[in-house]
Amino acid sequence: MAAAQRFRFREEPGPGTDGAVLEVRVPQIGAGVSLPGILAAKCGAEVILSDSSELPHCLDVCWQSCQLNELTQVQVVGLTWGHITKDLLSLPTQDIILASDVFFEPEDFESILATVYFLMQRNPKVQFWSTYQVRSADWSLEGLLFKWDMKCVHIPLESFDADKEDIAESTLPGRHTVEMLVISAKNSS
Repeated sequence: MAAAQRFRFREEPGPGTDGAVLEVRVPQIGAGVSLPGILAAKCGAEVILSDSSELPHCLDVCWQSCQLNELTQVQVVGLTWGHITKDLLSLPTQDIILASDVFFEPEDFESILATVYFLMQRNPKVQFWSTYQVRSADWSLEGLLFKWDMKCVHIPLESFDADKEDIAESTLPGRHTVEMLVISAKNSS
């Protein structure tokens, strides 16, 4: 929800833009029900939704979200974190990679970042925007970010009005601690 909130906020035309909206290429990894990706597509971004190629029912959920939102132009691709596949290799250059709550199993953290690293090698300016629910104070990405030569900026939820106990008439995030990260290659500006 917070990733979708931030994307919507950042895509609103500002003063002096004559109604222009930035065109952005956005894949969403681990899409689930695809809310951030669906919202990005509704805002005009070129979106590719992905979830595990090993879980076809998850890909079906992505397709259903596209159909329900009349987004026939959105692609759905099976990508499994940490696996370099034909589908991963055929992705076009991205501007932003969206992920919503993909950091829920510590054993997957490195596979997620390895996949993002691969995409960053193809486009060093791409950013990985992720929100996640903090489940344990003992879990950290810091060592993996160092290993994969990435940097991370924590985005305060209040900077885009996502620090409430409910957002858009939803009880999410409720009283859970939710954080937003923007991860990029260390050598990017």
